[in-house]
Amino acid sequence: MKLAGLTVAYWCVLVASLLPIVCAGLAKWGMFGTPRGQGGYDNHHPRQWLAKQTDWRARANAAQANSFEALPFFMGAVIIAHQLGASQLRLDVLAFLYIVLRLLYIMMYVADLATVRTLVWVLALVANIAILFA
Repeated sequence: MKLAGLTVAYWCVLVASLLPIVCAGLAKWGMFGTPRGQGGYDNHHPRQWLAKQTDWRARANAAQANSFEALPFFMGAVIIAHQLGASQLRLDVLAFLYIVLRLLYIMMYVADLATVRTLVWVLALVANIAILFA
């Protein structure tokens, strides 16, 4: 299936590419109006500010890093599957499933549900491998 010339799987690549940005925004959420001297977001030193965060903000930042780490494999798997002529329906469904699992992963990470988060991570990895061999 194509939307605006792109398959659903390719749209999923776009969504996956935006997930790290969403995680970073989540980590910074609510801190833009707080003065830097009171712990508010420091746009002059954003990485240092994020490194000092704790609890859910630190976990959102870690989810950002993991989202970046997972992105090349997902992009490669989708491109390879397209190049090898995978069933488009199967590829679209698996790519959509991967995105749903990655969103769940981020939610579980931020909520500090470590065991569930790991299970969801494994399922997303399996979905990604399935895409590669679709």
